[in-house]
Formats: sequence, C-alpha cells, structure tokens
Amino acid sequence: MPVMSDQFRISRYREECRHQEKFIRFHEACQLSYDDLLRHRLIFRFAYKIMLFMIQRKLKTFIPSLLSTILFTLPVTSWALTPEQVVVVVNSKAPHSVELAKYYMKNRMIPPDNLIEVKAPITEHCSREDYEKYIMSPVKVFLEKNDPEGDKFRCLVTMYGIPLRVGSPQLSPDEREQLAELQKQRDSIASQIKKAKQQQSEKELKALEQEETQIKGKIDQVGKVFQGAAVDSELALVREDKYPLGGWLPNKYFLGYRGKKIKNIPQKALLVSRLDGPSEEIVRRIIDDSLQTEKEGLRGKAYFDARWPDPGDKKVKGNYGFYDRAIHKAASLVEKSKRMEVVIDAKERLFQPGECPDAALYCGWYSLARYVDAFTWVRGAVGFHIASQECQTLKNKGSQVWCKMMLEKGAVATLGPVAEPYVQAFPAPDIFFGLLVQGQLSLAECYALSNPFWSWKMVLIGDPLYRPFLNSRKGISKSSSQ
Repeated sequence: MPVMSDQFRISRYREECRHQEKFIRFHEACQLSYDDLLRHRLIFRFAYKIMLFMIQRKLKTFIPSLLSTILFTLPVTSWALTPEQVVVVVNSKAPHSVELAKYYMKNRMIPPDNLIEVKAPITEHCSREDYEKYIMSPVKVFLEKNDPEGDKFRCLVTMYGIPLRVGSPQLSPDEREQLAELQKQRDSIASQIKKAKQQQSEKELKALEQEETQIKGKIDQVGKVFQGAAVDSELALVREDKYPLGGWLPNKYFLGYRGKKIKNIPQKALLVSRLDGPSEEIVRRIIDDSLQTEKEGLRGKAYFDARWPDPGDKKVKGNYGFYDRAIHKAASLVEKSKRMEVVIDAKERLFQPGECPDAALYCGWYSLARYVDAFTWVRGAVGFHIASQECQTLKNKGSQVWCKMMLEKGAVATLGPVAEPYVQAFPAPDIFFGLLVQGQLSLAECYALSNPFWSWKMVLIGDPLYRPFLNSRKGISKSSSQ
C-alpha cells in the first residue's frame, strides 16, 4: 500500500471538511496558511482520525467542540497578523496623514496597494452622515473590489487625521417633536417628585420615580443617545450589510463568548487599530519605537493598580469587582510568564507621581480624565487606564485624559473610550495582557480577543502588527505588592 504524503493527507482532510456541513474549517477560523497546515500536520493527522471515528459512530454533534479544543492546542503563531493582511486608511485632507501612512507601510512592508485615501472632515468628531459618506463608503467599496470573498484582508489601520468619534444619526422632524414632548413630561414629573418629597409621600414618590425612569429611557431611545460610537469600532463592521445602531454589538472574536450562545453576533468583523496621537512627531515615534522594541524585546516593569485585595476564587459583586479581579489575574499571568518584574497596588489610592519607574506594562483605575504622572515609560510601553473618557480627544492641548497623556509621555500603545462605555465594555485585562506576554499574537489580535463589543466607544491606538515580546527573554519572576 503506498504511503500518503503529508500534502496528500492535508488535501484529503480539507476535502473531508468541505463535505461535512457541521465542520468548522480551520482556514476560516484561524486564518491558517498552507505552510501553517504543514507545520501542524501531526495535530491535523490526529484530528482527522478522531473525526472519521466520530462520523462512523454518528457523533457529529461533538465535532465542533473537538475542533475548538484543537484550535486552542495550536501554537498561536498560526494566528499572527501579517503585513499583507493590513489595509491603511488615510485622510487626504489632513496634513501629514498620507505621509505618515506611507512611512508606516514602507517600514512594515505593507503592500503599497493596501492604501485607502478618503476625504473626511479633519476634526476629531464627525457626523454620522459624514462618516457614512466620506469614510465608511470608500472603505467598503475598496474591500468589495479588492477582497470580495473577505479572506485577504483582516485588519484596518486608521491613520492620524481620521476622525476619532462618530455622532448619532440626525433626528427627523417627527423625532424632534416626540423628543420635545418627552422632555416636557420628564420636567413635569421632576416637579411632582420634588413635591412628593416635601409631603413625604413614599408610595407616590416610588411610582413617580419609576415613571421618570421609563421616560428617561424613552428620551434616550428617541434621541438616539446610544448610537454614537468610535469611528474605528464602527469600521470593524464595515463588511456587514446592515446592523442596528441602538448600542453595542457582541464581538465574535472575544474569548469570553467561546462556548456560549450569543445572539446577533456580526460575522464579518475586521480588526481595527489606530496610528494617531497629539502630533505627527508622536505618531512617527510610535512607529519607530514599536519596530525597535520588537528587535530588542520589551524590558522594564509591569504595574497593575487594583483597588481591592485579590478575591481569588471568591464570588465578586458586579462589574467593578469583576474587573478588579481581572487586574489581579493579569498581574499573575505576567508574573508567571517571567517576562518582567510585576508590581501590584491593591489599595484604593492610585500610583503616585514618581512611584513607577521603567514602566513597560500598565493597567489600573480610576482617575477620570486626570492622568497621574506616576510613570517613566520605557520604549515600547503598553498600557491602559479604566475610566470613562480617556480617549475623548487626542489633540486638545489642555486635556489630561489618559490615552493622550500616555502617548505624550512615551507609551506606544494604549486604548480607551471616546465617551461613557460602561465598565463591562473595556477589554478584559487578564485576556489582553495574558495574550500579549506570550509574544506570538499581534497587538490588534490581543485587543480583538479581549474586547467584548463593536459599534461602541472603544479605540485601540498603536501599531496593529506590534509584538513587544517577539524577541524578549524569559527569566524574571520577581513581584511585589504595595
């Protein structure tokens, strides 16, 4: 009997997958190349035999679970974003936008044809109408023309000069009239609540407060309060034919959704990152520092600023408790990676000025739009602060929001919301930093796998291809608490 070559085995495996509707094809799920398939041929041989056994025993319902398990046994190099999969979006009306894009593409060896020039407003905020006409539409046309099957490009990069935030759609005359009437009702109820408090009528007060809550919900709905978003978060769904704008939409890449049935998940999402900052010089530094750090490896200390002691496996209350524990978990994962020394503060006070020298990684909270100058950032530093307005501007000179200030002070990558996101919309710190320190996945992939939502408020700033631990050595396991 002739011996089958590895290539033939893989071809046979692929053919078998195509004929089984319940199979999840690895190439689509992981973006694996042919070389990746060869590199992991032993895993695929084993998977193929197991799946044939399952088919014979009529156990097809277990096949998706098997494939998910095998997917996570593959080295994460299989997932790594490549320059050919990146498309850069520039604003030809904004000074330095095209120039910086070409500099980035040359240094990252991104094909010159992977460039989309738009003519968008040069302000940080744009209307929904301008976004759809001047940003979304040309990006959509480019992708439909150059990647109609959706298997060539995985990531968009919005460059310096692309608006940061998109507003809600304009209200129609009928909607404005309805909104005005609701606001009158709200004001009337507010007066009644004030009178009920004076009369100490608890039963009436409770009923009025419930009515007020309902009216406020209707005002938000009619006024399209939750239909504004980060430009980048909307662009992630540019391939979708149509989706609702009434709030966040679940991100199919988010690891927290694995194994769960989540409704209304858009299936054509792209990764999106932004090369932006307070000035063109800072954007150029971000590009240069990211490349240099990849060559040398990120060195320094990791600082994690929790508010309460680590609860361990105990049940925690609410989203604040969940995220505080996630900060502790992130610190633990970085410590176990032995990439660098870890410092964690488990008190409500924040790190104070001068307390964080040689900062390479950071995650903490909560100082709303007031950066604390505690850090000396090393080249290539990555971090984010969990608070509600930390990326509402990158250009306002008087602003002290964390994203802007971290970039000004020397960090190369950060993330934050353009408006109130609610804490559960932040990327999970333990997933983000846990993946980052592995050294295999890119910045954009770590963000996508830890970010719960699209069509919402969050923005990632940094080179999407950046892998700070690509050439870092392990061996440091020291940690300390404050």
